[in-house]
Amino acid sequence: MNDASLYGIEDSNRIGDDLWGKNQFNSTFPVALCCYMRDNGINPVYISVGAEFEHVVSDDNISISDVFGTAQTGSGVRFEFETESHALSRHVSGPLGVTDLVTVEPPNRQLRALEIKLTVVPDTTTSDLDKTAWAPELVIRPITSAYATLGVWDRLVNAGMGESVRHIVEPVASKVQSWDNRAEVSGTIDELTEVLAQASQQCYQFQQPFLIQPIWKTEGQSPQLATQCFDVFVWSDLALWKLFVDGSSRGSMGRLTRVQRECVRTVKSLYDLSTRNRVSYEEVYRGIALGNQTDKACSFSGKVAHSYMQHPRLAEPSVPKSALSSIILGGGEAKLSPERRFDASVYFAWRARLETSGGT
Repeated sequence: MNDASLYGIEDSNRIGDDLWGKNQFNSTFPVALCCYMRDNGINPVYISVGAEFEHVVSDDNISISDVFGTAQTGSGVRFEFETESHALSRHVSGPLGVTDLVTVEPPNRQLRALEIKLTVVPDTTTSDLDKTAWAPELVIRPITSAYATLGVWDRLVNAGMGESVRHIVEPVASKVQSWDNRAEVSGTIDELTEVLAQASQQCYQFQQPFLIQPIWKTEGQSPQLATQCFDVFVWSDLALWKLFVDGSSRGSMGRLTRVQRECVRTVKSLYDLSTRNRVSYEEVYRGIALGNQTDKACSFSGKVAHSYMQHPRLAEPSVPKSALSSIILGGGEAKLSPERRFDASVYFAWRARLETSGGT
């Protein structure tokens, strides 16, 4: 086990036991899965938006190299987990915080700031449905929402198009006196939602792969891995904005939902960025609560996510269970903690393989 490692992760700020710990393996395994898919010519399924703000799902649009921001492999790309993006933090007054993964061209040129959400298929809302309707839940953290908006803004500014977004956002946003006043914001939520939709159409050509959502498929609610069990879906930053807009339009009467709040936060961020050149993460993503706790931004059940992720590979993932022996190397499975659901599925698949092979 001294040689335990994960495929493709050769240069990283996580080494040794840090690859396998709680809240670590859920990020390091997805990167190794991506490296495996890259080197075997398997593109991720990309969820993005088109010019009319329609969602587009395809496995032809991007490669894993596009997601990482480099075609380099091995020691030619460094994976820095739980790291802050220098390029995006310059748009923030005060602290920003870290994202799940920053890819780096050695020695220190940051390439992509990425979020990772490892999810199981099916979730509890789809497990009793026909297998063609199975899908994973997607939970969005406040920092995920912030990084998505900052990434879009950074590319807009670099293209000299910040003013075009300001002209869309400012007329409505400037009328809001108190962004955490539920009564005031409720009265303008439809306008704010429409503003975000219009801004998205203005920005669609600047979207970029952002949220890596690897899936692992089980036999229903059991921990047993399906024969074809792993794949990677990738959301663009604007695809998340579409989730916010669509979810806000479905909001409940009489109260502001978490999804509606994320529309509000995104518009407020764009307003501050376009008029002040800076946004405060603390002020927007912790200060604008609107009656909801601020520990998470919002979530989408499998029933909701399915409509955005419809693709044959959701039902039949591209990477088989047998690939585990090529992704987790040197007996690394023995370092996992079976009390955690994903770890347990991988661990017991490994134990079953050992028993079948006579312990070798």
